[in-house]
Amino acid sequence: MSDAHVSKSPMAPPSSFLWSRRIFLTLLTGFVLIPVYVMISSSLKPLADVTGQFRWVPSGLTIRPYIDIWSTVPLAKYFMNSLIVSVSATVCSVVVAVFAAYAVSRYNFRGKRVFTVTVLSTQMFPGILFLLPLFLLYVNIGNATGIALFGSRGGLILTYLTFSLPFSIWMLIGYFDSVPRDLDEAALVDGCGPLGALFRIVVPAAIPGIVAVAVYAFMTAWGEVLFASVMTNDATRTLAVGLQGYSTLNDVYWNQIMAASLVVSVPVVAGFLLLQRYLVAGLTAGAVK
Repeated sequence: MSDAHVSKSPMAPPSSFLWSRRIFLTLLTGFVLIPVYVMISSSLKPLADVTGQFRWVPSGLTIRPYIDIWSTVPLAKYFMNSLIVSVSATVCSVVVAVFAAYAVSRYNFRGKRVFTVTVLSTQMFPGILFLLPLFLLYVNIGNATGIALFGSRGGLILTYLTFSLPFSIWMLIGYFDSVPRDLDEAALVDGCGPLGALFRIVVPAAIPGIVAVAVYAFMTAWGEVLFASVMTNDATRTLAVGLQGYSTLNDVYWNQIMAASLVVSVPVVAGFLLLQRYLVAGLTAGAVK
């Protein structure tokens, strides 16, 4: 058949729509990338170039801000505190959520509905509502037992668990419910106990949900500012609060703030890319099975 007799598909969008979409996506990309450019360019400028009127084209480039960020404030100590708190909160949240969600999904027990409704209801309240009660609770526990929760990493980990754990449990309940119970029964027939069925059957099938829960718990702890500013001291201060040290009464080191923001963002972005690969692999494996 000749090209003259080939008609265009009636479902093909008009060219004006395609160009409008391209223009919109181009503008949206620029809107997203401009703040990134400002951050990167400001981190490579001398302090004099970022304290006055903003210049799109730097007059000079220097890596000095990336060197000075480690001495202006104890950034390495703040980074280690954030890493310890975030990883610990993530591990505790995932472990507790796996066992709690498995119990709710697979067993019937007295108070099951009350438990699930209570867990869900905690998400209705703003986080700042718990700030004063947790502060008083930690102080009173420390005075009564000598266990230092206020100003410690352990107290901050418990604080972040109160926010990430309810959502983690609810998400994993949905993933565990999607796993057929016949697989559990087959594992029990083959000689596995309840824990064996959990770790050999249910957990591998729910890897996407577990990864999502881990990402949520980690990000909740990594970027939190309000509770970290109240529940920590100089020794346990995290990155989200420690970045405020680049602002003094006399000056604000904007180039160092931008450099430090980029440095502390690299591990998070790298972790997201790594977890995204595992998330896709888990979804594919679950679909094939």
